[in-house]
Amino acid sequence: MEQSVEDKLKALFELQTLHTEIDKIRQTRGELPMEVSDLEDEVAGLETRIQKIKAELDELEDSIVTRKNVIKDALAATKKYEAQLAEVKNNREYDAISKEIEIQGLEIQVSEKKIKEYSFDIQNKTDVYEKALAVITERKKDLELKKAELETITAETEKDEAVILAKAEEAEKHIEERLLIAYYRLRKNAKNGLAVVTIRRDSCAGCFNQIPPQRQLDIRQRKRIIVCEHCGRIIVDEGFAGEEEASI
Repeated sequence: MEQSVEDKLKALFELQTLHTEIDKIRQTRGELPMEVSDLEDEVAGLETRIQKIKAELDELEDSIVTRKNVIKDALAATKKYEAQLAEVKNNREYDAISKEIEIQGLEIQVSEKKIKEYSFDIQNKTDVYEKALAVITERKKDLELKKAELETITAETEKDEAVILAKAEEAEKHIEERLLIAYYRLRKNAKNGLAVVTIRRDSCAGCFNQIPPQRQLDIRQRKRIIVCEHCGRIIVDEGFAGEEEASI
């Protein structure tokens, strides 16, 4: 059996009433869900940054070890060449070995310079690393506090919310898909989540613009679905509010 327009309006108003109750429950949580989400994102970003700095520090430490090994090998080579230098038989051999000693000396100088640069970078990055650790420790404390606060509020309201959500899901079954899509589109675009509103003091209870008398009469006849000329919300007569209260 096809629904009358009045039944469709009643179903839409009932769904809006249930969603408004859910909105009020969620409003008691205030900005906490967003604050928790923001802190989680910040902690995740800090963890990524800390891991990156730690990897850079490890790489610098490895580079220092590599350079120290280069110096060690260069010193050993220099010692070997110096021993050979004492046994040279001509100037050509002497010049060649002297050149090798010079090359090893340059390797040592370059490596020592690099070690100083790496050590300087390590010091700077360690400062940044320690500061990041201090910040993430504080942020994790803040996150735990906010989570605990949110969990407390959620625990106090989740039972009521679950009951109303179940009622809302049931109410949706009595609304045709075309109207349901329009309802959710209106609800999404409305700042207060109101897609269906009543007449209040001869005005739309959504945007508070005045409704002409003839249009009010059409709304009260409940023979067709009428939307506000200004905000696009579905308007029902104020009698629906009293009927809703009487049915609770």
